[in-house]
Amino acid sequence: MKPAVIVVDMLEDTYGKEEAAPIEVARIVEPVRVFLKRCRALSIPVIFACDSFLEGDFIFKGRMKPQSIRGTVGAQVAAALEAEPTDIMLPKRRFSAFFKTDLDQTLRTMQIDTVAVAGINTHFCVIATAIDAICHDFSTILLEDLSATYKAEIHATFMDVYRRSAIYPLLRVATGDEFINLLAG
Repeated sequence: MKPAVIVVDMLEDTYGKEEAAPIEVARIVEPVRVFLKRCRALSIPVIFACDSFLEGDFIFKGRMKPQSIRGTVGAQVAAALEAEPTDIMLPKRRFSAFFKTDLDQTLRTMQIDTVAVAGINTHFCVIATAIDAICHDFSTILLEDLSATYKAEIHATFMDVYRRSAIYPLLRVATGDEFINLLAG
């Protein structure tokens, strides 16, 4: 297995504002930071998939308020995650980190065969990225303790659905520790 980790939408507009992120979303910041340090120590590439919308973007015609506008501090990785210069920053304009980005080509260039996906929101961008990873023929691990959404019940429901998925083991649910232990053999 040659893995990479994709961290979805853990950005300053979510974590760096005066108004706090929902508790369920805020609870994963420190565990993700620690996990990423462990991954870097094992030479596992870290990719931050970052919302990077344009002013007046189509996506804001729904209930979503303008946020993570390209070129603003709000579209940058949350400082609390301590991104490293070796990490890959991948701007995205839609839910999946694969949609109209060069992520597939980047992973193939690095000879990656497995992606572990973490971040927010479980029920939108995290799952869209995980499903598209499968569609691009990458084994995929949803990191359940390193992903969140605004309600714990929604997160738990999605994890339960994919834990029982018909495409297991191509798509699995695991904790960050289980992922690291899997690498250790």
